[in-house]
Amino acid sequence: MFVFKKLITPFLLPPGIFILAALVAAVLCWRRKQRLSALFMVLAAVALWLPALKPVAHLLHRGLVAEYTALSTEASGDVIVLLGGGINDKARDMTGMGVPTSEMMVRIVTAVRLQKRLGVPVIVSGGAVYDQARSEAVVIRRFLMDLGVPDRLVFMEEKSRDTYDNAVFSRQICLAHGFQRPILVTSDYHMKRAVMTFQRAGLPVSPFPTPFPSDLRERYGWWTFLPESYEHTAACLKEYIGWVYYRFAFF
Repeated sequence: MFVFKKLITPFLLPPGIFILAALVAAVLCWRRKQRLSALFMVLAAVALWLPALKPVAHLLHRGLVAEYTALSTEASGDVIVLLGGGINDKARDMTGMGVPTSEMMVRIVTAVRLQKRLGVPVIVSGGAVYDQARSEAVVIRRFLMDLGVPDRLVFMEEKSRDTYDNAVFSRQICLAHGFQRPILVTSDYHMKRAVMTFQRAGLPVSPFPTPFPSDLRERYGWWTFLPESYEHTAACLKEYIGWVYYRFAFF
């Protein structure tokens, strides 16, 4: 019964239900001798299925993180640059408005642990991506302070809207305060583009990536070929596109 439940549930929820609908449509088309339509629906089902698989997400992810491994024993620097990674600015929190996304929360916790170990300041880099939205830096700063980072050790950079802006405006703060050895904290799949961008902006950094939500070294079984979510695959694909764009647009 347990295995049956694990087999059925993924096809009752998106994207599995859409994959199932495409396969059912393929069978109906085949029975009506609409061979070309049946083939099209099968191809559509495959196209929907592959990006929802954990092995596919892991394959894409490995290409982004091969150069970077979070080794806390090797971390050294005179300031931490924490990149914004998304907030829900309309959510009400116990100490104010706005809460970080789950991915951003991992970055925040990593930065706090690193700050406690090294005792260095933190530059929070992240503005309001859209008009009338709350600045990411304001929300993230509040969480850093709630988790014990002293107010005097938190610098806010609220103008950036993308990774290029993060690099340019963070460099200005480092120059103004004499920071020379920044440690960059961001998601591991984003680190490749971020390091390239900071270097080209004239601010070399020591990368300290936060980990992917699932273990890239796990052994795959039949359950890993059931459709799950497009979230991780989409994040990696977006990063590949961003990396190519930055190579040509800014450099």
